Amino acid sequence: MSDAGRHIVTVEDSASGERLDRALAAALPSLTRSRVKALIESRRVALADGRTIEEPSRKVKTGETYVVDIPEPEPAEPLAQEIALEVLYEDDDLLVVNKPAGMVVHPAPGNPDRTLVNALLAHCGDSLSGIGGVRRPGIVHRLDKDTSGVMVVAKNDVTHRALAKLFAVHDLTRLYKVLVWGAPPAERGTVDAAIGRHPVDRKRMTVRKAGGRAALTEYRVEKRFGPPHAPIASLVEAKLGTGRTHQVRVHLAHLGCPVVGDPVYGRKSRNGPAPASLRAFGRQALHAAVLEFAHPRTGNVMRFASQLPQDFEKLLVDLNSVK
Repeated sequence: MSDAGRHIVTVEDSASGERLDRALAAALPSLTRSRVKALIESRRVALADGRTIEEPSRKVKTGETYVVDIPEPEPAEPLAQEIALEVLYEDDDLLVVNKPAGMVVHPAPGNPDRTLVNALLAHCGDSLSGIGGVRRPGIVHRLDKDTSGVMVVAKNDVTHRALAKLFAVHDLTRLYKVLVWGAPPAERGTVDAAIGRHPVDRKRMTVRKAGGRAALTEYRVEKRFGPPHAPIASLVEAKLGTGRTHQVRVHLAHLGCPVVGDPVYGRKSRNGPAPASLRAFGRQALHAAVLEFAHPRTGNVMRFASQLPQDFEKLLVDLNSVK
């Protein structure tokens, strides 16, 4: 029987002062503490007055009432869903797609369907590589939900292993177009700074002096917008020398010019007036523009490029009017 649905828990004297995740797990014995913690962090636990609670370590008090919303269990395997895909190239071994901003790559908590994997299952049927597991068939690398651009997908295990090796040893070319606040300190340069989990906020990555993984990003400023002495924003090309989580976003923020629209590493403009469209841009202005690699079977070097999406392009047009 499923535990899905709304559960009401009122804190008794014996539980007062306990951590919220521990108290709820004790009151709902069918749930593990780790499951309760995940529910809290995914905003599925609230006080009776409607205030959402996101801190598993919150200390509970006698008489407090909590509402726990347990979702229906997700299917063990993703479902094929007919979702339009922009396929740049396809053969018996792989396909290359232009992922739109707003699409999650594979099912995960909070995004159980309408992902790239669901679309790929409908497009490819059973031909996707199984190395990634049932939740990530064919997926060799990822782009963030709000990052658009070129991705390659493996259609068999031999290709998956070969592509994974290319990504692991960085024997391929990945170029991003990025709009950042302000401007980097030079027209071109290299950021060689290790990246690891933030010591306090584990959902963030950060540059680490110790304990991080080597990360290398080359950048080139394509255009600056606004006053020459204090640009409001800049269009930057970033070339990945490694492939760490959030690498471009973290490295550019480290330079003092975070990605426009980045909800995690970004900031508001500090350089005077800016078009409303720039301040209101609803996602990180980051696009995987070019992917170049040697085909695992033929050895032929293949280069794929995609144009900036319309919202990104329109933002650049607006910025061209800034003096």
